[in-house]
Amino acid sequence: MMRYVKWTLWLLAATLIVATLHYNLPQHDIVRIVNTENRRVDFGENAFFWASPDVGSATAETRDVFFIQTVRPNGRPIVYRNEDTAWGWPPYFKIGSHNLQARASNLTSTAADPVWVAMRHYGWRNEFLTIFPNAISLREVEGPEVRIFPWLSLTILATLALIGLMLRQMLRRFRRRTIDPVLDEMGDRADRARDRAREAKGGFRAWLDTWRGKPRR
Repeated sequence: MMRYVKWTLWLLAATLIVATLHYNLPQHDIVRIVNTENRRVDFGENAFFWASPDVGSATAETRDVFFIQTVRPNGRPIVYRNEDTAWGWPPYFKIGSHNLQARASNLTSTAADPVWVAMRHYGWRNEFLTIFPNAISLREVEGPEVRIFPWLSLTILATLALIGLMLRQMLRRFRRRTIDPVLDEMGDRADRARDRAREAKGGFRAWLDTWRGKPRR
């Protein structure tokens, strides 16, 4: 039973790590911008999936948010929010949402004369929870067949993997130098205590045997 509980906990931890990385790591979409707007948003239970107010703006439960409406090459729409991340999480240090909105408006195009852009973003689009990916940057590309290699995501993953290996090695050394000697000493003390208890128990039994008329061994 404990084995299944252990594997379940490991699976939940791995799922949480993968979901966190997938949400926060940068991704690229090739899209055509069809419209931009500034919409008043009242934040509710999904407030966790929205960024902080723009730098210099007051914190409030309702505020204006930029949106960039786009269409994928297959014709499916996808809408991005355009919010500053500033010094918050994730650490993209984005403070130019107004400039990005102006660039997006300038690259608006029609299906008859499309202008394709590579939209870098993080986050998910979920219609049920009303959450939107946050646009980080955009640049014009030659066409919808362009593919962007995820250098930044791979670099971040490699860095995190290296940090994880270093932490694991440090913890193993700390355990060998600090924890293991203490556990060994505690084990030795427990063994000596058990030996003394056995000797005392044997002596007590021998003393009882003398009262019962049994010869001492």
